[in-house]
Amino acid sequence: MIFRPVSANSQNATPADSNINFAFSPNPVGSGARALGFGAFIAVADDATAASWNPGGLIQLKTAEISLVGNYSCQKEDYTFLDHPEANGSHSTSSTDLNYLSFTYPFTLWNRNMVVSINYQRLYDFTLEERYQYKSQGLDPDTLTPIDGLYLDNQGRYHQSGSLSAVGIAFGFEIIPRHLSVGITVNIWDDDLCDNSWEQTEVESSVVSYSYFNYVSMLDTVIRHNFVFQGLNYNLGLLWRSRSRKFSLGAVYKSPFTADLKHTFDSQVTTTDNGQVARESTHIVLEEKLEMPMSYGLGAAYRFSDRFTISADVYRTHWEKFLLNQEDGTKISAVTAKPEGQSDVDPTCQVRLGAEYLWINRNKHFVIPLRMGLFYDPSPADKKPDDYYGFSLGTGFAKGRFVFDIAAQYRFGRNVGDSVFPDHNFSQDVDELNVYSSIIVHWD
Repeated sequence: MIFRPVSANSQNATPADSNINFAFSPNPVGSGARALGFGAFIAVADDATAASWNPGGLIQLKTAEISLVGNYSCQKEDYTFLDHPEANGSHSTSSTDLNYLSFTYPFTLWNRNMVVSINYQRLYDFTLEERYQYKSQGLDPDTLTPIDGLYLDNQGRYHQSGSLSAVGIAFGFEIIPRHLSVGITVNIWDDDLCDNSWEQTEVESSVVSYSYFNYVSMLDTVIRHNFVFQGLNYNLGLLWRSRSRKFSLGAVYKSPFTADLKHTFDSQVTTTDNGQVARESTHIVLEEKLEMPMSYGLGAAYRFSDRFTISADVYRTHWEKFLLNQEDGTKISAVTAKPEGQSDVDPTCQVRLGAEYLWINRNKHFVIPLRMGLFYDPSPADKKPDDYYGFSLGTGFAKGRFVFDIAAQYRFGRNVGDSVFPDHNFSQDVDELNVYSSIIVHWD
């Protein structure tokens, strides 16, 4: 998503001016190095990360396992203001984190195979850093109309940090042995279990000049929004496999939920006018609600042999239902920060294609996989989603009880974000790189 810098009227900012800025793709798909390299995983889902992709696939695990996934992410944005070329520029951010951790145990009960899993998944990243400068005409603070001869030279910084993670308890079981299985993952979003919080800091310095009277003053504004997030939702998954086990279909549904959101708002405005300094501070703590949208997906996979598999996924997320319920009962879009009735946010629909080829050395008993994926992964925005595309590559090494996987995903958008500043001919080019690596240990 795109940043929203403090406006020239930032001294009038309120808690309602905040919106939710995800650093990378906000679409809630799944985790794992193998899945990332594969690209489309809903109908494959045959490792412990199935709890996040399609818990119906967990039943394919035949031995207990521990899996650990780490990731490195970086993003570069080049942004353009045609109406304010002095504000043009670029920036980049990066982060390294634990992406997924799980313990999975299969067992048999009532002549049915079953699997239980406990997992941690880091779903949303908020790491962002923006710097900007622009010139604008001064406005009357009451009427917001331009004042002739009054100008502002603005410099600012937007910094965001934090993440959202969930602890999941998953259970999968067979309905029709070897052919049909279902599963559920209950996700606990709790700030006591994980650090489920993020902070937005906006700093702007404005030099105000009035040309008719040789008047100059300084305006410095610091605004902080801190959010603490707690909630509960579930993933339902289904996996069907043909008698030949060559063809499989998968489906997943991730429930909407309303999270408790503790919102702390702080602002400080410092005005320097003819050597006189005045400060005004605000501190507000609000108990709000954040409505998280439902999402669902369908997948298909075909195994030409034990070595070669192709797959495809379609995944839809209803971002029009991503709403911030303020303490006074007002609902605003968490995508646009506009009132619900004034936002025009459409659902996004991902399309993913993937393939995996296994190079098997039967003499030395090891496997080297080769994986590739292609995808269309739009981000929600006002009026219409922003178009993002990308591809992924992955490989690894498996021998005995140990499996190592690594994958890289490149995602890009061109001329996106125009709805953020519709009156300033704004757009930006975005390039993102995610590198995942995982270690899995099996035992009987």
